[in-house]
Amino acid sequence: MTFPRATARLQLHREFTLRDALQQVPYYAQLGISHLYLSPITTARPGSTHGYDVIDPATVSPELGGEEALRELVASLREHDMGIVLDIVPNHMAAYHGNSWWWDVLKHGQQSRYATWFDIDWNPPESVLRGRVLAPFLGESYGRVLESGQIRLDFDETQGEYRVLVYEQPYPIAPGTLDTKGQTQDQLLRAHDPGSEEGRIRLHELLERQHYRLAWWRTAADRINWRRFFEINELIGVRVEEQAAFDAVHALPLRLYQEGLIDGLRIDHVDGLAQPLEYVKRLRSALRARRQERPSGLSEAEPWLVVEKILAFDEVLDERWDVDGTTGYDFMDQVGAVLHDAEGGPELTALWTQCAGDSQTEQAMLEQVRTYMLQRHFAAERKALVGALGRLAALQPETRDWTLQAIARVLDRLLAVFPLYRTYITRQGCDAVDAQRLKSACDEARAGMEPGREASDRELLQLLQDWLCCKKVDPKAADIHWEVIRRFQQLTPPLAAKSLEDTTFYRYGRLLSRNEVGSDPSVVALVLPDFHQRNAWRARHRPSSMLATATHDHKRGEDVRARLAVLSEISHEWAATCRQWMQWAGSDPSHDARTAERLMLFQTLVGAWPMDLSSRDRAGLAAFARRVAQWQTKALREAKLHSSWVEPNVRYERESAEFLCRALGLPVSVLDESGAEVENDDEEKSAHSNSRNSSSRAVPAPRGLALQIEEFVNQIAPAGALNGLVQALLRMTCPGVPDLYQGTELWDFSLVDPDNRRPVDYSLRKNALDDVRNDLNLAALLKDWRSGRIKQALIFQVLQLRREWPDLFAQGSYVKLPVVGPRTEQIIAFMRSHGERQALVVVPRLCGPVVKADGLGFPTGYWGDTAVVVPRHSRGGLQDVFDGVIRTPRYDGSVLVAELFGERPFALLVPATD
Repeated sequence: MTFPRATARLQLHREFTLRDALQQVPYYAQLGISHLYLSPITTARPGSTHGYDVIDPATVSPELGGEEALRELVASLREHDMGIVLDIVPNHMAAYHGNSWWWDVLKHGQQSRYATWFDIDWNPPESVLRGRVLAPFLGESYGRVLESGQIRLDFDETQGEYRVLVYEQPYPIAPGTLDTKGQTQDQLLRAHDPGSEEGRIRLHELLERQHYRLAWWRTAADRINWRRFFEINELIGVRVEEQAAFDAVHALPLRLYQEGLIDGLRIDHVDGLAQPLEYVKRLRSALRARRQERPSGLSEAEPWLVVEKILAFDEVLDERWDVDGTTGYDFMDQVGAVLHDAEGGPELTALWTQCAGDSQTEQAMLEQVRTYMLQRHFAAERKALVGALGRLAALQPETRDWTLQAIARVLDRLLAVFPLYRTYITRQGCDAVDAQRLKSACDEARAGMEPGREASDRELLQLLQDWLCCKKVDPKAADIHWEVIRRFQQLTPPLAAKSLEDTTFYRYGRLLSRNEVGSDPSVVALVLPDFHQRNAWRARHRPSSMLATATHDHKRGEDVRARLAVLSEISHEWAATCRQWMQWAGSDPSHDARTAERLMLFQTLVGAWPMDLSSRDRAGLAAFARRVAQWQTKALREAKLHSSWVEPNVRYERESAEFLCRALGLPVSVLDESGAEVENDDEEKSAHSNSRNSSSRAVPAPRGLALQIEEFVNQIAPAGALNGLVQALLRMTCPGVPDLYQGTELWDFSLVDPDNRRPVDYSLRKNALDDVRNDLNLAALLKDWRSGRIKQALIFQVLQLRREWPDLFAQGSYVKLPVVGPRTEQIIAFMRSHGERQALVVVPRLCGPVVKADGLGFPTGYWGDTAVVVPRHSRGGLQDVFDGVIRTPRYDGSVLVAELFGERPFALLVPATD
């Protein structure tokens, strides 16, 4: 096995290492997984929980077991005809003293061999930073930290050299900047002792001679002169467009591929790179060059290459990309959206508008947030881009009169409405697709121009559009013109992510199941024809793209979203229920600023409520409350309205936590028993506060509301569970390579990280799978649907078919099947076909109000004459994959849905064998 058939994503860290992963190989092999899809394995910062803060890309992390453990894992995988797909991080590294490249740059500045490997502006407008690197890692202003003695000179006995310690973290001293002649070690340290004024002066003067400038972390947004990963000061951008940097970053994965230890790569945050299209071509070429050097039996298949790429709702990964596909956020959006009912949109919008006290659309809110993020969080990146545009304008007589203020004003307007992550303009020119997207964005920007400035700003906007589209290019200004394009294209991705996923998703809460990575919250649902069209496109153009429904970055688990989708079908009842709960909460939907937050909280409680939780179970409620409180605090900080990571409003957060506890009939003290504090455990966040919650307490209310929430959950849980099963079946049968996020073969009611990275109970899953393999009784499992074992059994059975018929799913066509009768819009039916083999998939949608708790079935007669029409060449007997029963189409080639769903609420059929 070399090319993935089905992957399982595992999150590695020092509590779950490569050797721990090895212990799960037999289980995943039995389940039907072909490849383990591992989080980054390169050496990261000590204690890293995710691996994206790399400090040495050339070694396998010792905390994970090192290369020895990797080879042990691979040996076991090969014995089971399995392999590895590796997640790599070419965009950034940790700005950490353990990173030898970073240390060398701090020590030698522009003379370092790594000076061009990092994305550093060595000649910024601010004179004090020219030839230097801003080091914005101080907890207070530089003067205060210096005076407090937390910056001091030290002698490193191990290395035999002097260094600077800042909060006991080491920084290098540039050669020739510290005069040690004629002084003993003790004399030199005393001379720079920050405990005296003279010592502080000498220490300050020494620091002023270094290639870095220590600064308060709060100054980074305005002053930083190097590209960060998003807005994280601890992660510095890498310039893999430099051949030497590319070679160093990829030496390990390319060697592992050549030696047959891995079969493919997942590229993290490809949109952060200067030239993504050129990068993937170079990487693909490097992999292919090593393919024939792989061990016998592993050189036949192409290397699998997928990119983490967020696509806009109407965007596809076009032919310019020399990759197999994306990591599946697009499919996650599509399969979720098709299970929502668009007719519920108006009522849900009305409820949100009432609760928020604001009729602002999600698009208007997003534009507002993007403007805020530009000014507050990406001010330095914006200033650098404006400066580059100003220098370009100054080179030409017809444009030199444009001021930086005018350029900034027009640029801000364009960036506020920019509809996608980025464009892919190169030095060779602008593709027609990107030119059209830029034109559309500029047209929208013109429509919202500030009154009184329309004429001049429109002219400037047209100039900006021409420059970005590589029109009016002056050969003499080629370098500055490319700098403009590069800075623009590397600013839009973090701006998009932080504005939408990490801010608007936490402010706009009409329906949280549509606030997911890769989704557009303005789109409530996807109509059936569009769902089929997108699957057919993928079958033709990206048949090996990854299909995901849960990831380490998701905002809420796949089965939380599946349950919340039911609310779109019962929007009137949901709205009435919420208004009733709001009355209990004492919220006035017209005036209370907290009401919108409580609407999102109620959705979270309903969506994530565990299947086995009773409102009478105090211990269970307390554990659930701690998880939700952790989500709630993070949500408040991400929204940046009443609290934030930069300025945590601990009192407001505590009051919100008290409300949560009152709603569940618990004292707030339960939050302090275990896991009460929110940890900023995401590689995309940087904690700036050591604040602790206050010790205030609130008297719990009666358990009436918790009971009402439980009863409401029980009402929609069957439909939510059915949605979850449908979602899982579609993930494994639609065109693409299905990915199973760790532990989600049972119900996944996780919330945003770190909740979605909790330890997996493998013993439970192994025992459940053993039972399924010994006796696959779907009827009994459907009766016991709350345990989640039916989901695992479904996944197991379909993965066995994929194992038996890999070509059908890897290369098969996708054909929408006609549905006739009274409930045509409630059936998703399609056929996968390759050669003599076919598979027919038929699943329900939008059946929320009628799904029965007893076996997830439907009322007698519900489907009536609704039928699926089978293609003429497939009108022989059709065998059910799950129980072997043969269905025979009627004279007109149709099969009644009621017959297909007689034993279970989904169907997977293949041609019957003689």
